[in-house]
Amino acid sequence: MTEGSEARVTLEDVEDARARIADVVHRTPLDTSRTFAGTSGAASVGLKLENVQRTGSFKIRGAYNRMAQLSDAEREAGVVASSAGNHAQGVALAGDLLDIETTIVVPEVTPAAKIEATRSYGAAVVVEGDIYERSYEFALERAAETDETFVHPFDDAAIVAGQGTIGLELLEQYPDLDTVLVAIGGGGLISGIGTVLKAAEHDARVIGVQPAGAAHAKPSLEAGEIRELQSVDTVAEGIADTRMLETTFEIARDVVDDVVSVSDREIAAAVALLAERAKTVAESAGAAPLAAAFSDELALEGAHVGVVISGGNVNLTEHAELTRTGLCELERYVEARLALDRWPTAVGDVVEMVEAEGAELDSLERARRTGDDHPNQTPVTIGLEGSGPEHLNGVLEALAELEGVSVVERSLE
Repeated sequence: MTEGSEARVTLEDVEDARARIADVVHRTPLDTSRTFAGTSGAASVGLKLENVQRTGSFKIRGAYNRMAQLSDAEREAGVVASSAGNHAQGVALAGDLLDIETTIVVPEVTPAAKIEATRSYGAAVVVEGDIYERSYEFALERAAETDETFVHPFDDAAIVAGQGTIGLELLEQYPDLDTVLVAIGGGGLISGIGTVLKAAEHDARVIGVQPAGAAHAKPSLEAGEIRELQSVDTVAEGIADTRMLETTFEIARDVVDDVVSVSDREIAAAVALLAERAKTVAESAGAAPLAAAFSDELALEGAHVGVVISGGNVNLTEHAELTRTGLCELERYVEARLALDRWPTAVGDVVEMVEAEGAELDSLERARRTGDDHPNQTPVTIGLEGSGPEHLNGVLEALAELEGVSVVERSLE
């Protein structure tokens, strides 16, 4: 590997990284899914579950590979990093294992669970900046002042090589692989995996996936130069970068075949399906590649598709909200406002009818009265989960036929 913007990563670099991190990282499982293959039209789908990696994401691979190569003087001075959460935990754990003091700068949008997990590995955490770019600038300034080594989350050849070890595992676990879907934030993950797959005997398609609210990679690759977004707006904070940088951009130009975008609601649906069908918890960034597999942007008929589920670090309340949004996107959840003539007797009738119709009553509570509500009726809101829009419509129609129950308003988005 060479340094700076001309840094390149070879298959040998990735193989060296695997030897270096072998006793530190898990060889994560590949979980095949007939359900997802059927939904996407692919011949097969394999989920590479980096959400069960140490620290809950792939980031420990690159972080440890980079930090294990620091000199004694660099280790003594310590390291500083900027991260939306997962790189933070990777650097923090690597620092703990290598006895290196670490300081992590995170943006304000970083989930509390990721901050607490980072601190649990012994790192100092500094919250600075409304988006990742501000945290990044602050960390660089600190490194210049303190002589700490800045461990970049993606624009570093050693980081890319470490992430590329996932590609080596994919080839061994999934011999039929001919297409891989990988999320793009700064591009370190896809650059590493793509380097390996393009060096393999059979060339696989490497498809990048970005949220529509942070879609910088495709315009950059199409223009042949780095394009930077002025702002980002996505639930997938783990890949909410505004641009790639020189190292990852140059590698991506050679190894990425295409980039597609998915909406936040499509990502939420993928989070829900992963929990329901694969029995696995994924954060929004980790679920983005699966969302792309179900979108109209890709033709996957007959393909053997590897989907990298890159992380699972998500607050439980956030995961519940994402799942509910995903069910709405899948048209399997409805919220409705009812008016009841007899309170609370009619509540029992509602509960019994929902159960009889085979739906799940997620919530039921008295609503704040408005000027449109009849004075002699009690407003109630309910949340229902069902198998699809026809099922939910049938449940609401059955409720409307109950004596003393009116369906005033409904929302099935």
